Amino acid sequence: MSREQNTEKKLSLKVVYEDPDVVVLRAPNEDQLMEILKNLLKDKPMSVKELHSYLSGLASEDKIRRALTKLVNEGKVYVMNDGKYVIVGLE
Repeated sequence: MSREQNTEKKLSLKVVYEDPDVVVLRAPNEDQLMEILKNLLKDKPMSVKELHSYLSGLASEDKIRRALTKLVNEGKVYVMNDGKYVIVGLE
């Protein structure tokens, strides 16, 4: 499975339009974004910039930060000393 296919699987968003050159996905709501972030963090700890690189065009850095803050407050994710986020256990 290619990196792009693997990323699309983790995003699990509805495809609005697709052709050989472009895939248009519906932007995630807050709950979907939190699930996507947890799925991405299962692979490795990542910074906001790294997460944004996966979600570029789907979610702004501010939206990602808000979702991460909520996940931290819920005890599902924590911030390491280097500023990277890591998932607490595997769900």
